Amino acid sequence: MALTDLEVKRANATGKPQKRADGGGMYLLAQPDSVKINEKKKEEIVRGAKYWRLDYRFAGKRKTLAIGVYPDVALSEARERREEARKLLANGADPGAVKQAQKTVVVALTENSFEVIAREWFIRHAPNWKENHSSKIIARLEKDVFPWIGATPIAEINAPALLAAIRRIESRGALETAHRALACCGQVFRYAVATGRAERDPTGDLRGALPPVKKEKHFAAITDPKKVGELLRDIEGYQGSYVVKSAFKLSPLLFVRPGELRKMEWAELDLDKAEWIIPADKMKMGVTHIVPLAKQAVEVLREIQPLTGRGKYVFPGERDHDRPMSDNAIRSALRRMGWANDEMTPHGFRAMASTILDNMGYKQEWLERQLAHEEPNKIKAAYKREAWRMYLPERTTMMQAWADYLDGLAKGADVIPLHKKQDERQ
Repeated sequence: MALTDLEVKRANATGKPQKRADGGGMYLLAQPDSVKINEKKKEEIVRGAKYWRLDYRFAGKRKTLAIGVYPDVALSEARERREEARKLLANGADPGAVKQAQKTVVVALTENSFEVIAREWFIRHAPNWKENHSSKIIARLEKDVFPWIGATPIAEINAPALLAAIRRIESRGALETAHRALACCGQVFRYAVATGRAERDPTGDLRGALPPVKKEKHFAAITDPKKVGELLRDIEGYQGSYVVKSAFKLSPLLFVRPGELRKMEWAELDLDKAEWIIPADKMKMGVTHIVPLAKQAVEVLREIQPLTGRGKYVFPGERDHDRPMSDNAIRSALRRMGWANDEMTPHGFRAMASTILDNMGYKQEWLERQLAHEEPNKIKAAYKREAWRMYLPERTTMMQAWADYLDGLAKGADVIPLHKKQDERQ
């Protein structure tokens, strides 16, 4: 007689296991309750488990198939599994052998999942990496890759599936991290290919799928005082155009952006006040900027004034005086004097001044304002109106000290910034 849900629920065994048949060779095997001692050293009754079993004959032998455990597998589901087994028997297949084969496939797929292979690859390579590097790699995999494709058999992951996971990283604005994660996945796939668990690396199909990372441009700069002195002496001895030489001489003194220097206009200068006021529309950050002029800078400007003072630009173009000097003029002059592009660039005068003045102890906020750098959280409107005169007395003093320091280096003196960190004590 077939079992009912209530009978299955109430079934129990006392003393020894008991079978309750449902028909077709299937039965419920109820194990007896047991007693165990809990953490509080008291006896605790553990209810006996209930197992679904199917007895059948295959190739003349009696066999038993485990169908499931109640209540995880209810009576109705146990009957469905019984019928599936009977169909296999009718088709000449052993249900037990089929179940074992399926289990083997599941285990193989689980062992060959992307996460399992990635962790195996990581364990093999991590000892050869620095700790901070290895920690970043595994953290990137755990956070950005494993949640999406970690459980998938690595051989089943194609390019679109991998790209979908990488796109999640890109979508939050972490483009460089997306590129790094993709490269890391490529190494895992190649390891899987080498160990026979994947046929190919799909990352090759994703070349160009991610937009390139815009890398910050770093400009070569000289910061060794002895080398700076050598460069200043080369500038003084430059035999090319007088206009280029004058701009060249102002480059280290003012350390503004090359485009700002070559577009300097006479109308922006007040040589009596020793100030150069650059209007906001010519500045990268859109903020009016004031550059205090050391006496050495004023001297250079007064010397070139008779030559170009009637025109608009302090440093006009060689062929067209109504246009500013070429943006390549100083760079070319550096090359002619033997300074390679990986040694010094026109933009490098900013890094030169920033590095050395910082080492001399001048406050960072003075340097940042003199370099006309934008605040990290963006400049507010109220700040824009006042930014151009912020720290002006301090910057004026700093710019004159800087020009005097450069004079010493140009003369070959062993100039040491003895007043390092003096301003921090003020």
